[in-house]
Amino acid sequence: MTVRSLTEFNLKDIEYNYKLINERISNACQKVGKSREEVIFLSAVKTVPCEIINHAISLGLKYIGENKVQELLQKYDEYDLKNAELQFIGHLQTNKVKQIIDKVTLIQSVDSIKLAGEISKRAEELNKCIDVLIEVNAAGEQSKWGVDTERLYEFIDEARQFKGISIKGLMTIPPICENQDENRKYFSKIYKMFIDIQSKKMDNVNIHILSMGMSDDYAAAIEEGATMVRIGSALFGKRVYY
Repeated sequence: MTVRSLTEFNLKDIEYNYKLINERISNACQKVGKSREEVIFLSAVKTVPCEIINHAISLGLKYIGENKVQELLQKYDEYDLKNAELQFIGHLQTNKVKQIIDKVTLIQSVDSIKLAGEISKRAEELNKCIDVLIEVNAAGEQSKWGVDTERLYEFIDEARQFKGISIKGLMTIPPICENQDENRKYFSKIYKMFIDIQSKKMDNVNIHILSMGMSDDYAAAIEEGATMVRIGSALFGKRVYY
């Protein structure tokens, strides 16, 4: 998938969308008694050109996330990273970890012990420790990446032994549901596990980020406990296919 043409974007639309998303985040927070500062708005920027990303950053966007290593490398020198943090939110192959380890502040998609070990190894080579989230397969879907919920506690206990990573939370993508409210049961399930892991106070597990909810369901995710939402098309518009 290639970076989209600038002609697909309207800056006024993005400004309107950015304001609307923040209002909806605030409303969702208010509904459940949260402070707006408790929820991070991260924008998924797959296929979005840097000129458009940087315009969103100029509006106040503080966190951006890429899904593909190749695209991240292609765009890296053009991001306005003086004013925003870059995270990796897509599936990550172990042989590509070394290409991004010095470029991102957090990797959201740790789904295997092999990957956790490789991230740790590459981070230690740079004398650093990198923040990660454990990706959870909320519904046990074979078509999706992530750690099965039945294995999550065992997985975290093993992954936390690596010195080059620091486990900061969980990330999940629920199944596609006809009724968006159906996602709530998956959000609620992962939130309960998130709280339970927090209570265990394990070494090298400083869990405070729950990344769940995207353009279609971020308000519901916030109401069910998300502390970070990953929003792409609601901000930048859906990709135009010709």
